[in-house]
Amino acid sequence: MAMRNNTISSPALAAVANGSEFILTAGLGKLMQRAQQTIRKAYCQTGHFFGIVPVKFGNRLHWRVSDVDALLAGAGK
Repeated sequence: MAMRNNTISSPALAAVANGSEFILTAGLGKLMQRAQQTIRKAYCQTGHFFGIVPVKFGNRLHWRVSDVDALLAGAGK
């Protein structure tokens, strides 16, 4: 289930996602200019990061690109 890059409004997100439906916490941290541990801490304390709930695969958090794109689009307003 790969997303097409032309549906992503942020070029930086498109580069990090590289056609994938999910990005890892490291990629989200780079986009949001936050440390990975800050994102993990917010998730542990509240169950989300800025309203985005990740999907867990094994012991890793995967963040849906469409949710991150909506957050970045709203953050610029």
